Amino acid sequence: MHPYRFCFELFGYIFFLLYEDVVVISLSAYQHINPLNFMPVIPTSDYKSPFYLFNAHLQTIIPGLFRKVEGVTYKRERLITSDNDFLDLDWSSKGNNRIAILSHGLEGDSQRPYVKGMVKELNAQGWDALAWNFRGCGGEINKNLRFYHSGATEDLEEVIAHVLTQKAYDSIVLIGFSLGGNLTLKYLGERGADLRPQIKRSVVFSVPCDLQSGSTKMAGFGNKVYMSRFLKHLRKKVKGKALLMPDKINDKDYHLIKTFKDFDDKYTAPLHGFKDAVDYWTQCSSKHFLKGIAIPTLIVNAKNDPFLSPECFPFSIVKDLPHVYLEAPEEGGHCGFYSNSLSGKFWSEERALKFLERV
Repeated sequence: MHPYRFCFELFGYIFFLLYEDVVVISLSAYQHINPLNFMPVIPTSDYKSPFYLFNAHLQTIIPGLFRKVEGVTYKRERLITSDNDFLDLDWSSKGNNRIAILSHGLEGDSQRPYVKGMVKELNAQGWDALAWNFRGCGGEINKNLRFYHSGATEDLEEVIAHVLTQKAYDSIVLIGFSLGGNLTLKYLGERGADLRPQIKRSVVFSVPCDLQSGSTKMAGFGNKVYMSRFLKHLRKKVKGKALLMPDKINDKDYHLIKTFKDFDDKYTAPLHGFKDAVDYWTQCSSKHFLKGIAIPTLIVNAKNDPFLSPECFPFSIVKDLPHVYLEAPEEGGHCGFYSNSLSGKFWSEERALKFLERV
């Protein structure tokens, strides 16, 4: 669907919600926490959305639809995985000795403005960058029955291992957005102190750290348009897969799927070895892996993010951790963090580079 058409369809919906604070996290959810008393919970954030983007939906939608990032030229490489599938890797190499590996969000890819904007700023500050596309997200359906999912850290590991075969980088940092942020945190927590020594720091944005409550949040009325759009895109993936292996997968009765629970029960869980959606969410929620993270890691989740439930803000966990930092700006939407110009750098890019400047 053309982005302008999508914007037109959303107009009436946004108008209805424009003055309704559907996504503010209630103070009662955090009344037992006083961030000022804790580090590494970051007590304040300097991000402020422009006055004309005064709603979480506008802060989410406008950057995604209208931002154009110029000056990023990728070189694509196809990585054959250990299970004889493939991942499409987009490199933006400038001859540096340090590299950032970027993981996009649900139904995203390396071309998304939030990815390319980060790549552009990284290159400008002396970093090589690699934006990898999850299975089936690079423009071609992957070969195997499985898709990608929030906990598929084995693919991230293959990407990192491959990067190190291409060049002996002194330093690697990991940057993730939304689903890619959850994947990144889970990866770091799983490996803990056994993490490759080249991996120095990580920054993630708009992370659904608790997949179950986040899925429930997305199923609410306030997110109906987003949910519908995600499910339409996912159906295209299912149909594409069905053309390759019609005896193993199909989209019969897909019209009955209305939520992520429906989709994960029917497709994600059985295709990836989980009992059901709840089992998948439980095993793959990154909040369960935060205690294992052994490198400096920054989580940035906007309090008005329409996709995130209160459980996706793990203040009570992070406050006791030595390496994980949590910053929760009042505004920003989901993967938004618009600054002053759609053509300039965004606050999220400045924030990431500031956290990474010691590498």
